[in-house]
Amino acid sequence: METLADVFRDALRERGVERVGALSKRFRKSRNVLQDMAIEVFYGKGAVVRVPEKTVFAWDLSGRRVEGSHYAYVPSCMVRKFETVVEKEDLVERLPEWPRFIIDLYHWDRHSQNEKGKICLQAVQCYGLLRDYFTGGELAVTWANDEFRRMYHGPLDRITVYDGPTSEFLREEGIGEVVLLDPWADEVLSEKDFDAKAFIIGGIVDTGGTKKKTTPKIGEELERAGIRVRRRKIVLKGDVVGVPDRINRILGIILKMMVEGKGMDEAVYEMQEPLHARWRLRKELPKRAIRYKVNGRTYRVVEKELFDEYSKWLKIRWEDFVKVLRELDLIALERRRIHHLNKISNARIINGKAYRVLLLKKAAMLCYNC
Repeated sequence: METLADVFRDALRERGVERVGALSKRFRKSRNVLQDMAIEVFYGKGAVVRVPEKTVFAWDLSGRRVEGSHYAYVPSCMVRKFETVVEKEDLVERLPEWPRFIIDLYHWDRHSQNEKGKICLQAVQCYGLLRDYFTGGELAVTWANDEFRRMYHGPLDRITVYDGPTSEFLREEGIGEVVLLDPWADEVLSEKDFDAKAFIIGGIVDTGGTKKKTTPKIGEELERAGIRVRRRKIVLKGDVVGVPDRINRILGIILKMMVEGKGMDEAVYEMQEPLHARWRLRKELPKRAIRYKVNGRTYRVVEKELFDEYSKWLKIRWEDFVKVLRELDLIALERRRIHHLNKISNARIINGKAYRVLLLKKAAMLCYNC
């Protein structure tokens, strides 16, 4: 999907510009200099102009640093001094129809004050994420009230803040179908869903507590209002456990898939935090545990090398691995030591479960977490 940087790049090429600089060090540390420059131009904070002398800093249209350029971004206070090459209007007339990303606050009052603050923070972060790809103005918040406006510490004038129902907002926008990100959905989000004109990405965390399974109700309300709803979930290797539940991180996963073309597992990994990874690790490790009975006492053992295996798709550190071992009362041993234990033990079924039984005077080989 085309980004604002792509629009900016096309506008520059049309005017014969193959490299663009800046008169200050402002963009020197930008990770995506063309996107950052395009945002400034789009919001009327400056323009690209022709300058008489080459700039010190410049980038080609792929974002690589190059020698100076006779074309440079300058702030709006300096634009009149030079010949304007690309300004806000040049971008506005080229903008594609990007989808809307909606935070539905219908269940706002079911949250505590602390939770409300987190939702507002996540909404600000969503705006920042959208600025990394589009303009940020693609974000809409529905059922917004005065309390949300007071608590939202971001540029309210650059997003859509809608007081009424999501269904009314969609009708006003001419949108008859949405994708609802729902962890309880049957179908998984895929490339086929990226043709939707709107995505409802959150508004409530419903994976536990008194708000559990509230997201499907948002879909039911929209369907009653005549809006078609595609319920989709995001999974990590087929399971929702380990997928971030914060609105901004869900949006980040969608954008990485939609714009960068990344697979779902890779996108989830990049947006994951160790907290989310530990959720999944708690579910995965017991599946790999071997039960040993040593002198009548039961030990559950996993291979120490599992850390390397899981860290390829879970964002875990060694300390996270050890923490989960302790929580689950598991022991980690090197694979070679487990092979040795298997050689000197006998397989038994006890109360319907598989065990390896050892009769030893000393069980020191089962060193805890060693």
